[in-house]
Formats: sequence, C-alpha cells, structure tokens
Amino acid sequence: MCSPEIICYIDAMNDWRRWLWRGTGHLLGPFVRLWLQRRARRGKEDPARLHERSGRASLPRPSGQLIWCHGASVGEAQALLPLLHHLHELRPDLTLLLTTGTVTSAELARKRGGANVIHQYLPLDLPGAIDRFLDHWRPDLVLWSESDLWPGMLAELKHRGIAALLVNARMSERSCRRWERLPGTVHWLLAAFRAVYAQTAQDAARLRRLGVVDVIEAGNLKQAAPPLPADAEAVVDWQMRLGQRPRWLAASTHPGEEDVIARVHADLARRFPDLLTLIVPRHPQRGPEIAATLAAAGHAVALCSRGDEVVPATGLYIADTLGELGLWYRLCPLVFMGGSLIPHGGQNPLEPARLGCAVLFGPSMFNFSEAEAGLLDAGGALQVADEAELAAAAGILLAEPPRCEAMGAAAQAHAAAQSQVIETLAEAALARLPV
Repeated sequence: MCSPEIICYIDAMNDWRRWLWRGTGHLLGPFVRLWLQRRARRGKEDPARLHERSGRASLPRPSGQLIWCHGASVGEAQALLPLLHHLHELRPDLTLLLTTGTVTSAELARKRGGANVIHQYLPLDLPGAIDRFLDHWRPDLVLWSESDLWPGMLAELKHRGIAALLVNARMSERSCRRWERLPGTVHWLLAAFRAVYAQTAQDAARLRRLGVVDVIEAGNLKQAAPPLPADAEAVVDWQMRLGQRPRWLAASTHPGEEDVIARVHADLARRFPDLLTLIVPRHPQRGPEIAATLAAAGHAVALCSRGDEVVPATGLYIADTLGELGLWYRLCPLVFMGGSLIPHGGQNPLEPARLGCAVLFGPSMFNFSEAEAGLLDAGGALQVADEAELAAAAGILLAEPPRCEAMGAAAQAHAAAQSQVIETLAEAALARLPV
C-alpha cells in the first residue's frame, strides 16, 4: 500500500491542468503586467493599489479565523456585503475579506463595507500572485460568487485543501451547453468547491447536468439584499428642493437608452409641464457625455458632477455619482430600470422595489428573469415593449399617484419576502469553518 506522501504526489502529478496553467502563467507574467499598467493609465485600475493585483497585501492579516469572499464587480459585491455583515453579527471574531476586480466595486466596498470588512483587489490569475495572496491571507473558508471562475486560483485552493463554496451560482442554458462540450475542464474547475449554492432550481439542474453532485437551491443574494442606503439629511434636503414637482427616475441606463428617456420626457412634459426626469447612468463616467448630447438636442439638462442646481427650468437631471441610487430611489415613486430597452439583460429591479417604487422595465430582462417574473406576478412592475409603451405607462402612473403608490407597495412586499438566502448561506459558511 502506498504511503500518504506517495498518494499526494500521484494526485499532484495527475492534476496536469494545474501544472499547465501555472507554467503558462509564468510565461505570460511579463505581458500581463504590461497589460495591467496600461489599464491603470486608462483609469481601469487603481495605481496606488496595483501591488494587490500581484498578490501583495496592503494590510497585515489579523489573527484568528478568516473567511474570504470574492465577487467580480459592483453587482456581486453589493450582493455579498449584506451576507458579510450578517456573518459579522453572528461571529464578531471572524475576519471578513472581500476581493473584487474593478475600481468601482472597490469604492463601493469602501463606502458600505465598514470597519468589519477588509477589501483587497483580486490577484491576477498568475502563480506568483496567487501564492503570495494565499500565503499572506491563509483563508479558512472561501465563498466564491456567481460565475467569475479563475482556473489558477481555483486549482490552487483545491491543491492546498482550502474549503471553498460557490454561492449565488448561476448557469444559463447557453453556458451549460457550451460547458458540456468540455466536460473535463468544467469538472476540474468546479472540483474546487465542496458545495454549490444555486440561485434557482433551473441553475441547480444545469449544474447537476455538468456533474456537480452537491448542489443546493438557496435563492438569489441579489434579491435578498437590504434596501440601498442613503444619507437621511440628503434625502430631506432634496425633498425640500424638489417640492411637489412630478418626477420619475431612469436608473442604471446604458448607451442608447438616455436618448429614449429624453424623448419620453419631452412627450410627458406636454402633459406635466413641471416634470423632472432623473437619469442615473450605469457607468457614472459617462455623465458629461450624456449631458452634452442631450443639451445639444435641445433639452434643459443639469449635471450632478458639475455641481449644477436643479432649477424650475431643468427638465433632465443627470445624477452621475457612485453609490447614491438609494437617495434617488427615495425621491422618485416611479422608476424605469435601464439595460432593458437594449439587449443587455436589464439591471436589478428589486433595488427600487425594496424602497416602495413602482417599477417599469423593457423587454430585455434575461439577467433578472426571476425578479422580473416575481414582480410582474405581484403587480409591482409593468413591462413595456418600446419607447411608445414606456411613455404611455409612465404617463398613466404619473397621472394616477394612488395607482403608482399601490404598485410600489406590491413591489416592496414582494422584495421583502426574498431575504431567507442570507440566513441559509451564513449557516452553511459557519458550518464549513474548521473547528
């Protein structure tokens, strides 16, 4: 019989994909670092924290047990933070580390993570960066979110025997069919996880088709998050500034949608002369460009980042700030969700629903199909096919405040029922921690 040492050696030799990835990573290292520096020059990386992308920590590791959570960008980080805060309530002694890969998500973590969550950038998927990161932080448990799967890191977690759970997992039919053509690769990637917690029954079924045995349908963290925060004084201040003006909000808009919203505003303004339309672009850096384009088209535009005031003549207000959607939702009883009039798949309609807003969205909501169906069934949302239907629906709800309020209440009640997943994942995480 082979000794444990020989068995471990054989297992390591059989994991040829890990060795191949690490070898390739060593060769690509210099080129990837040049790419990273170029991204920093373009504002897509934080130059002051670029060392974190090489696995060099900005902070010492606290003593005691540490749970590391990873979410790719703003949406994933926003969904994970309530889970992290709940874990802190249950186990204040735990160190909670959150990694993300974008500058905007790092800013979100800074604003909402608080003193109980350490944020670092995810290291590059290169051997040296991975080793430095894991050697420093030594996580006792990893919670990996959704589908941002990095082969090098996942292979190293499995090699080191670090327990990892895939949470909020999703798998579209299209992705599932693609992965079925590469069964060996997908098995290798998903073997890093001790268990997988899927968003829906459909996601769980597709993951089982790919050979994952321990799959649990837990629910969607993005549907369980608490209401987005807002500064109470800012809410009161803005309510006084806006007074009784009729208003609605186009949230998380994408290129091509702002022009539509501006035309809808012009149509509605004939019926509601004092109408104010707020636009919050999904990517705030687009604010000046949007304002310039709409002003050139003849609209009365104010831009938040420029410090423009909202005056009686202002028709369109571009709120190009980060992390203030909670403020704008509280000011507008009617919200249109962006990313849905173009084939993007929509943005999260439960964010305004949690704050009692009536919700409108376009035909493209495949990224949030479960939330879409739930809100429609609850009577908290209306789906529109195009610009004309959007103008008609917004006009009806602006003209009938009691109907808009009833829709908002139905949306809020539906959103409040989606909170159990946080408890489920917190219990699962604590149960997997080493004793």
